[in-house]
Parts: sequence; structure tokens; C-alpha cells
Amino acid sequence: MAKTIMGKVRSNAQGEGQATLGTYLFDCLKKEGVTEVFGVPGDYNFTLLDTLEQYEGVKLVPARNELNGGYAADGYARVKGLAALITTFGVGELSAVNAIAGAYSENVPIVHIVGSPKSQKQKQQKLLHHTLMDGDFDAFRRVYEPISAYTAILTPDNATVEIPKAIHIAKRTKKPVYLSVALDLVQQPLAMKVPKLEQPKTNESSLKSASRQARKMLKSAKQVVLLSDTQVKSWKWEPLVRALAEQLQIPVASTITGKGGFDESHPNHIGTYGGQTGSEGVRAVVEQADCLIIAGYVPSDTNLGGEGSEPNPKKTIVIHPESTIVGGQTYTDILGADMLNELTGLGLTAEQPVPAADYPYNSGTQLDGSHALTAKEYYPLIQRLLQPGDIVVAETGTLAYGLSQVQLPQGATYIAQGGWQSIGYATPATLGACIAAPKRRVLLFTGDGSLQMTVQELSSMMAYGCKPIIFVLNNRGYTIEKHLNFRTPTERQSYNEIPGWNYLKLVEAFGGQAYTERVRTIGELARAFRDAELQRSDKLCLIEMVVPNDMDAPEYLRQVSKEMERQENKSKK
Repeated sequence: MAKTIMGKVRSNAQGEGQATLGTYLFDCLKKEGVTEVFGVPGDYNFTLLDTLEQYEGVKLVPARNELNGGYAADGYARVKGLAALITTFGVGELSAVNAIAGAYSENVPIVHIVGSPKSQKQKQQKLLHHTLMDGDFDAFRRVYEPISAYTAILTPDNATVEIPKAIHIAKRTKKPVYLSVALDLVQQPLAMKVPKLEQPKTNESSLKSASRQARKMLKSAKQVVLLSDTQVKSWKWEPLVRALAEQLQIPVASTITGKGGFDESHPNHIGTYGGQTGSEGVRAVVEQADCLIIAGYVPSDTNLGGEGSEPNPKKTIVIHPESTIVGGQTYTDILGADMLNELTGLGLTAEQPVPAADYPYNSGTQLDGSHALTAKEYYPLIQRLLQPGDIVVAETGTLAYGLSQVQLPQGATYIAQGGWQSIGYATPATLGACIAAPKRRVLLFTGDGSLQMTVQELSSMMAYGCKPIIFVLNNRGYTIEKHLNFRTPTERQSYNEIPGWNYLKLVEAFGGQAYTERVRTIGELARAFRDAELQRSDKLCLIEMVVPNDMDAPEYLRQVSKEMERQENKSKK
């Protein structure tokens, strides 16, 4: 039987007893460093939650709804490397679909565990609540197939094979996996089997061939540039990419979705590349390179800034998690980490010096503190007030576009949905980040419209002792959508307006204690930021930034809107 220690249960690791399916599941998660599981209770997952309640070393962090729980798990996984989410069958798991799809899109590994109806009732195809009333108990698992790297139905007979396999796949692919278990099977003893999991390996012959071709390209190039993209963060290649840049002594730019994957305080980092919508200086360096090394490449519209910025395959070395493309030739079965080490080991050094960095907020205009808040002024202020080791969570919207151009300090973690871009993501993700790293300073930058979508997790943060500093940009609507919908005058976009809330009163409504401040000038923002730093050791801090101009936006967002309009007009010709 399982051991009970101080009211908690742990599975017997010495073989003196037999673990249950539930305790074995949590054993596997704990082994991977998962010490908190997000979720929402439902009658089909009660045995999972009861088991977890008595389990030693892993605890439940309840979210206010399943969508938020999925977002929180996403934020947690970006900090710790893996997360878990528990939902109930049907209504619960479908509420989490958007969050899991986002994690799939963004390469974030989450183990999604679904409690389902009793196994015998499923076999009998009973018409039960939370179902489609058609006797099909596999319908929702099928919904998850396109947005999960693996799905499985757990039983006592297969759990010791399926659970390690699913976690292995989640870690290898950096994508969510789906595990469903019937209510009556969670506390059943296991049929013990030894899983055989094959770790991916590099084909040495393929690696040497790619290395030889890459060496030729690098030696003949006069200007070599490294572009750090999305998968660098997902696969934790940051030290490898840095070592490569330092060995070659080449400039490094980050993509929009790859932001934070390379230390932006490093002398080799020149700024953020955004294709036709980003810095002209950074764009010139990247696109004029004789040889462009792209680590973890995801050629999305966000990264390329629209059409026209696709790199020349003949001049690129593209490093993917399990393959490499050199000069247009694909070499399979090469782990990205091994290829990065191989390039570093070539011992080559670039001839050209690293150009000066281009960060638009390094020289913010110094205005009197009474000046009303504008993007031109508060982004440089935010950049100056960030500290090494911060976790910065940026919400989809004007803030994400503006913060993409901020120079991050050393050791900072940057969390944003660069590809999926689901508005409302950042507040629950902040909960996850706070739970994952309770000793680090966490800063959330969200808009009023975004906050209204998932505001309930402010309650969770206060309930679970999280103390982030939250900045709410109050521009009275979905300003990002107004800019992106260039076809319609803003006065006709009533659908992009939102109700006015008293954001400072939210804390009181949710029954917690917090430092709150409403600011309207750059001086007030600076003072509130300093006050929040003094208060954050004891409580959550919320600063509402009220801007007078509803259409105020960072220059980068304006460039994106103009480029979208230019491309549409071009397509009509």
C-alpha cells in the first residue's frame, strides 16, 4: 500500500508496496520538478484532487476557471520547463482548449490531465451530464488531438507506460500532452511495467556533413549575423547561443517572438529584428549579412513583419530542434544543441566588428514630471526601472508591441504570446510565473480590455501569496484592434470600446490587500513605481496608467499597422 506521512501520501519508492495510478502520476510529475498543479474541481476529477490533496510534494493551485488555469500553467512552464493542469471531462477540458492550443503554438509543454466518468458507465455508453448525450466518450479527446503532441486514456494496466511516455514527448516536443483517466481508476493499484523510452540522438554522419558545409559558408562570409528566435527559449539554448556568438564574435539580434532568448545587455546584442516593421538599423545588419545563422527559427508573420523579409536560403544556416538546414540543404537527425556546439567548436572568428546596438528607448525625451502619459515617454521609463532577474509578462496589445522594443536587463525572463496572441493571457500567466518563481520580481503589463477578460486571477494571486507589480494601461478600449483595423474609422468601431471599471477597487472586491495607485503623468508613474518596489514584499501592487489619448500607441505598432495597409493595397493592384 502507499505510505502515509504526516497526513500526506507518497508512493512507495522502495517497492515495499504498490502505488496507485494517481500517486504514480504525481510521482512522475514531481520527478520532473513540477511541485504545483493548476486546475479547477469538477465531479469527474474528484479522485484526482483527493489524491493530490493527500500527496506529499505536489500541491493544487486552483484557478477561477479552466481557461485561466491553462494560461497559468503556460506561464509556470515558461519559467520551470514543465507544467500540469487538471480539468474535468467535457465542460472543463473544453474551457481550456484555447490555452492548450496557445501552448501548442508557442512550444510550451503542459501535461493536461482530465478526470472522466466511471469506466463502466463509459463502456455502457450511458448518457451522462457533461457529455454530448450521444454515448461518445472519446469525442473530446479527439478535439485535443490536433493541439496536443500525444493523447492517451490511462488505465491501471497502461499507466506506467503511458504516463512516462507522455511526459517524455511533452519535454521533447515542447508541446502539451493529454491524459484522461476515469474517476474510478485513479485510486486503483498499478500493473507494474518498465517503460522503454528512446532519447533522440544526433546522427554523427549527418552532423559532420552539415558542419563541413557550414564551415565553408562561414569562412567565405565577410559579415556573419546570428538571429535568436522562438525555439531558443523553448529548448533552453540560451547558453549555447551565447557561447556561439562569443566564439564567432558576431552581432546577435532577437526576433519579436524570440525576445529574451539572448541576453540583451550583452555587447554582441544589437536589438530586436522585426522585418519591414522593425528597426531599420537592425534590419540592415540582419538582411545584409553574407551568412545568417538562425537558431530556433519560426518564420511567422510576427517575426518577418509581413512579406518581403524572408531570408535567402543560400545564405542561411537554420538550426531546428532535430534538424539543420545549411545553404538550403536539409540535414535530418541533428539535435539543435549539438549543432550549436559544433559551430562553436569550429573555432572561427568573424572579421567585421559588432555594430552599435539600436534600442529606441535608450534616449527617451526628458520631460517635466507633470507631462501626461504617452507611449513615447513611459516605455523609456519602464526600461530604466527594470532590474536584472525580473520576470516581465507582456499582454497582447499595445503593451506587447511597445515592450518588444525595450532593452531587457541581464537575467530577465520575458513572457509573451508572440505567435498565438490571445488577449487575456498575461494575467493568469503572471499567476503561474509567481508560483513558479516566488523569490523573483514579477511585473505584469496589461491593458484594460485584456484585464477584463481574465481579471478573476487577481483573486488567486492574493489568495496564494503572489506579489507581482501590475500595470494596467487604461486607454478605454481595444486600442490595438483600432490600429490594426485600418479599414474602418475609429469612430465607427464601437465594438472596440469597453465598459469603464474602477480598477483600484478590484482588490477590495476580491477580498485582498494591495498597494494601488492611479497615475496620469510620467512623474506620478515614476513615483508609483518606486513606491510599489517598497510595498511588494508585503502585498500585490496595482498601478493604473490613465492615458488621455485613446489612440496613443508605441511607434512599432504604428509601423505594423502601416505595413499591413501597404501590403493590402499592394495586393489589390
